[in-house]
Amino acid sequence: MSFIKTILSSFKNIHFQSLLGNGVMAVFGVVTIAILYRALPVKEIGLYVFFMMIWGLVDTIRSGFLTIAFVKFYSGTTRERAEEVIGSAWCFALIITGCCILLNVLTFFLSPFITNEGMTLFLKYFSLISVATLPLFMANLVVQGEKRFDRLLWLRLINQVFFTGTVIVLIFLKKASLTSIVLTFIGSNFIASLCVLFLGWTRVGAIKKMTKSCFMEIFHFGKYSVGSGLSANLFRVTDAFFINFFLGPSALAVYNLGGRLMQIIEIPLMSFAASGMPSLSTYYNNGQKAEMMYVMKKMIGMLSICIFGIAVVSIIFAEPIIGLIGGAKYMDTEAPNLFRIFMTMAILFPADRYFSLGLDVIHLPKINFYKLLIMLAVNLTADYVGIAIFHSVYAVAAADVFPVIIAIVIAYFPLNKFHKFSFWGMYVVGYKELVLFVRKIYFMLFKRDKVVND
Repeated sequence: MSFIKTILSSFKNIHFQSLLGNGVMAVFGVVTIAILYRALPVKEIGLYVFFMMIWGLVDTIRSGFLTIAFVKFYSGTTRERAEEVIGSAWCFALIITGCCILLNVLTFFLSPFITNEGMTLFLKYFSLISVATLPLFMANLVVQGEKRFDRLLWLRLINQVFFTGTVIVLIFLKKASLTSIVLTFIGSNFIASLCVLFLGWTRVGAIKKMTKSCFMEIFHFGKYSVGSGLSANLFRVTDAFFINFFLGPSALAVYNLGGRLMQIIEIPLMSFAASGMPSLSTYYNNGQKAEMMYVMKKMIGMLSICIFGIAVVSIIFAEPIIGLIGGAKYMDTEAPNLFRIFMTMAILFPADRYFSLGLDVIHLPKINFYKLLIMLAVNLTADYVGIAIFHSVYAVAAADVFPVIIAIVIAYFPLNKFHKFSFWGMYVVGYKELVLFVRKIYFMLFKRDKVVND
């Protein structure tokens, strides 16, 4: 009985709820991409990947401006301040969406002169996607700020179940095409947005509570914090551009498959970053420096150790994993080795992600912004040199490690100045906390009944 109670109590934990929500989305995403890789030609898969990567970049600009700023100014505030933040964020999001529509109107007339199929596809539909995803995006902000990650799970279930189910039906009816898949993506987000509007999770009524001062506060913070949100996506898009234009869509399809299972790493990173940001902000706002930094070190250490274990298993079983997702035709391509490169590199991701969050929390988003510019310059240079010399997707993948190392080095010094800590000490703290966590789970699952009976 205690085992069941333990499982049920886990569902109330915000970290677990966030992890479960991202996990559900990732599972559906992997299932969908596995179906698409088998149903569509390699070139069309490459075009679809290019389209989704560019949309991901546009969406990250919106989320980068608003997500961290919203959670930071919303968490631990009064009800009146919370309404003001929600209303101002809604206005900001509407302006960004309006800019997307205006830009799409201008670029629509340029599309006949663009020969690249991926860019043409994107220019046709990206304003529709920005409108369809707006309420869903705002609901994500609100439930994250309120730590209602149970609702976040339902949001993602509605969206992903509809999208994956429709894709399967299209393939069964032999109607699957690049255009139909993109339209299905737009439709699934539109339906999910209607659902959250009906449920009242978007808090759209708070828009009348917006103030100019709060709006500008979000803007001035967001113009720098957008860098930490962009860091993960921008380099993938840069890689995609180089591969698409220099090596072709087919090479991009192989490259994406090798990096697709990076969601194994992105799931815990996104989940714990989303649920950890309010905690870091609360400690900082209450003047608890040591507690804030300890949480940051603990999360970096624990996640890095877990990712190391996942990376070892992934490196050993790369071929069958790639074959399971993409099919046998991809096992003899570069995809398995690309997967190994990405998984090895992922061990550094927790430090990069949480250092960026830490800088935002202590009011140093400007460093993240300048750091991003340096990382982008390094990545562009490394990609160009790699392709020019080796003309291979391996060079593009290997080049991604340089911006990550530079980002960690740049962020470490201001954080260390804010509160002294050693880089290696993060992993020591993480190891100790992980051992305590495993012991606690073991005791809850297997020892509690014995103690009660005795």
